[in-house]
Amino acid sequence: MQQSTTSIARTLTVGAVLFAIACAKGNKPAAADSTAKGAVASAAACAGDNGGLTLPPGFCATIFADSLGHVRHLVFAANGDAYANTWSGKYFPDGSTPAAPFIVALRDTKHDGHADMIKRFGDSLANGGAGGTGIALYKGALFVETKDKIVKYAMDSSFVPAGAPSTVVSGLPLGGDHPMHPFAIDSTGQLFVDVGSRTNSCQVKNRTLKSPGINPCTELDTRGGVWSYDANKTGQTFSPAGRYATGIRNAVGIAFDASGQLYSTQHGRDQLGDNWAGLYTLQQGADLPAEELLRIVKGGDYGWPKCYFDSTQKKLVLAPEYGGDGGKAIGDCDKKIEPVVYFPAHWAPNALTFYNGSQFPAKYKGGAFVAFHGSWNRAPEPQEGYRVVFVPFADGKPHGNDYETFANGFAGTPTPQPTTAKFRPTGLAVAPDGSLFITDDVHGRIWRVTYKGDEK
Repeated sequence: MQQSTTSIARTLTVGAVLFAIACAKGNKPAAADSTAKGAVASAAACAGDNGGLTLPPGFCATIFADSLGHVRHLVFAANGDAYANTWSGKYFPDGSTPAAPFIVALRDTKHDGHADMIKRFGDSLANGGAGGTGIALYKGALFVETKDKIVKYAMDSSFVPAGAPSTVVSGLPLGGDHPMHPFAIDSTGQLFVDVGSRTNSCQVKNRTLKSPGINPCTELDTRGGVWSYDANKTGQTFSPAGRYATGIRNAVGIAFDASGQLYSTQHGRDQLGDNWAGLYTLQQGADLPAEELLRIVKGGDYGWPKCYFDSTQKKLVLAPEYGGDGGKAIGDCDKKIEPVVYFPAHWAPNALTFYNGSQFPAKYKGGAFVAFHGSWNRAPEPQEGYRVVFVPFADGKPHGNDYETFANGFAGTPTPQPTTAKFRPTGLAVAPDGSLFITDDVHGRIWRVTYKGDEK
């Protein structure tokens, strides 16, 4: 069943797990790749349990692939081949990453909704690789994040590239709380990459009781925003000069709408109740701040770390590290850019994609899907998230703050505790035939969601 925003707030019991790593794709393949009608599988019969997912009426899911490692973002070529990036980041226990190379190519040769041809390439643990999150297609090349680089592989008619990659940009910041670099490429080749914050809230001592914020936050010179580079060039080096937008703690989901407008998600800061007792209760720390969907503009400032979005007051307010008093003071937060849509706290939005296919009913056209990785810090409330939601758009804008749960059941239990969720939604992509693909970075599962109802 689909749920309204109000219904979600009242009834959510699905917990989320683990440290909500900031981290999913915002991929936009080249225009030809995203609009061509490829031959990705005719609709296969629904599995009896939809691969464990709960979906709206008329939709069904099959397990496209499984046990692939820590699958992050994925992208589709025009012929329906899928490419996924996997990761061995610090959030995964030792021994849980396959020894095989990190990039995965998948093909459904039988057109039955299941990948029966799977090959891996690129770096592996054996040669010091660590994988990554970001991945995209542009002008016949596959762009992939790996450690502190974005590299590209020339793709001809082969299923996997034969040659070594060339480096598009290097020196991307690593370390700290958010060391991953999801990215998106527009039709002209402008590459937008998330450079997440090193810290929670730019404190003198990160995540420490009543430690003040560094003022001004020098971390913003090289972190906490979106940077821009040219996908048509190689040999570029990361520098402060490449910053496109600032004040974004971690934009893991990053994608374009049909008009080419860039959007991203934002992971809201943590530990208001834990680090600022007296100003916030633990209950307030569980419910604040909101997660966000942002419309990204050049030179935009979205507020982090001085401001956070209070969903009860529906406005940006001053953070306690910078003189905030528990949500009353505004400071200069009224000059920052507010989200276009906001969601419950600590759900961890890790992927964003816009639906421009023709398979789903008309209500989905132009709207956004967001994958939430799940919370780790909502005590004393149950952990929440672990779902994919749909945000309707009309005339290029969201319908107020409306959204609804589209896919649920990933956690595998109604009340999971941290580390117990069975799956965590991490990546999203729309295939050439209009089906929606969802990845998981716990067991490496990929679901294919199709529409079989009569509504159009």
